[in-house]
Amino acid sequence: MTEKIELTEGYKISRVINGCWQLSEGHSIKNDLDFDDVMRAFHMLAERGFTTFDCGDIYTGVEEFLGKFVLELKNGSGVSPADIQIHTKYVPDLDMLDKVDFQYTEKIIDRSLKRLNRDVLDMVQFHWWDYDVPGCVETAGYLCRLKEKGKIRNISVTNFDTAHLAELVDAGIPVVTSQTQYSVFDRRPEKGYLDYLKQHHIPMLCYGTLSGGFLAERWIGKKMEEPETRSQVKYMQVIEDSLGWDGYQQLLLILKDIAEKYGVGISQVASRYILSQEGVGAAIIGVRNSRHVEDNMRIFSFELSGEDIQRIRSFLEQYPTVEGEPFQQERTVGSKYRSIMWMNLSEEE
Repeated sequence: MTEKIELTEGYKISRVINGCWQLSEGHSIKNDLDFDDVMRAFHMLAERGFTTFDCGDIYTGVEEFLGKFVLELKNGSGVSPADIQIHTKYVPDLDMLDKVDFQYTEKIIDRSLKRLNRDVLDMVQFHWWDYDVPGCVETAGYLCRLKEKGKIRNISVTNFDTAHLAELVDAGIPVVTSQTQYSVFDRRPEKGYLDYLKQHHIPMLCYGTLSGGFLAERWIGKKMEEPETRSQVKYMQVIEDSLGWDGYQQLLLILKDIAEKYGVGISQVASRYILSQEGVGAAIIGVRNSRHVEDNMRIFSFELSGEDIQRIRSFLEQYPTVEGEPFQQERTVGSKYRSIMWMNLSEEE
């Protein structure tokens, strides 16, 4: 059985969310996705209780693909469109931040509704590229107005730091969740962000939990290779600034030892570890094909013991993590993390 969490009254999601960023145009260097198989995976996941999908207005082609999935559910039997939850994002382009107004915001939200074939967006996760540009709180307020108009069910944030999330909360924005990168490598949320979320009863939705596929048996004993996807470029940077390749190899052996005890794999242990952290609502795991659907099922087949969790934590605490608050390095001009960010993708139609 999959695990669920209730975010607001009557609104439940799966604690493992189907992530769709890897389906975005330009994500894979090899460009080798079989979208018929991805669609098959969507149906398999929904039928097995993994009913929550994560996408974004700037994930090129992904909202449209999910819209096709919604149409297939309407024309099929069993799982219906009402049984699934689709979380999208509102990410105004960096070059547009000083021009964002209510009309622009409504236009982007209407575009997401059209692409996704939905009458209301289950969740819109708001992102603001540059805090030095005024308008962040006001723009979140526009989403509240659209919620009042019945176009949005829940408002959340993605890639916020503590101070600027607090500005939204203090302004009365009803922030339901916060999506943040969190893994055994990237432990920036543990520096205070998780504590703030817990104090304000805002569950964290974690992406990067499997770090672009680096948390898997096939990497044991391997030397550093050229990355195959944009995810791997990003997470290789995180590994370099945390455990390093040698520490990473030691961690894989620890995770493998724990995994063998439960008859699962390294990826399931890494996922369970993050899900076990207080304040974490769900982990977002990317969908690239149907081969790994059953792997996701295995995440809920066991629970880590307190001893397992402490063993992993004690090892990690010997190493640093990425400097700063969540997403701080990605916002810092000149940072290697910022250099791979694409900040102007919300093309108007």
